[in-house]
Amino acid sequence: LDADNYETDPCLKEIRKAENYSWMDIITIQKDKLPNYEEKIKTFYEEHLHLDDEIRYVLDGSGYFDVRDKNDKWIRISMEKGDMITLPAGIYHRFTLDENNYVKAMRLFVGEPVWTAYNRPADHFPARKQYMKFLTEEA
Repeated sequence: LDADNYETDPCLKEIRKAENYSWMDIITIQKDKLPNYEEKIKTFYEEHLHLDDEIRYVLDGSGYFDVRDKNDKWIRISMEKGDMITLPAGIYHRFTLDENNYVKAMRLFVGEPVWTAYNRPADHFPARKQYMKFLTEEA
């Protein structure tokens, strides 16, 4: 994706249309740009899940998403400018910045955004059960 021209990028426009990503905003995670920076960084790094997919598109900077594999081991995913990731509802994950301590990202949602994170353990949610079923079907 063309992060320098995200407002007019036809690939991004097509993805948003195909996936019905009707809502978006932009977050800058940097000490002097994000209110309550220290608290937010700690919250992002707490292992959690969401009941909806989490879609992030890195417009500038870099960071890491850590996700759990089917054996409950961490996998670190390096994200940098131009990368987009979709974390499925029910997957345990966390986010942290890298040594640059800066990322600017687009957050995309289907419909109205839901910001609720459920810290582990949260295995009782239907989204978690559906995700675990998906993992066993893929094996």
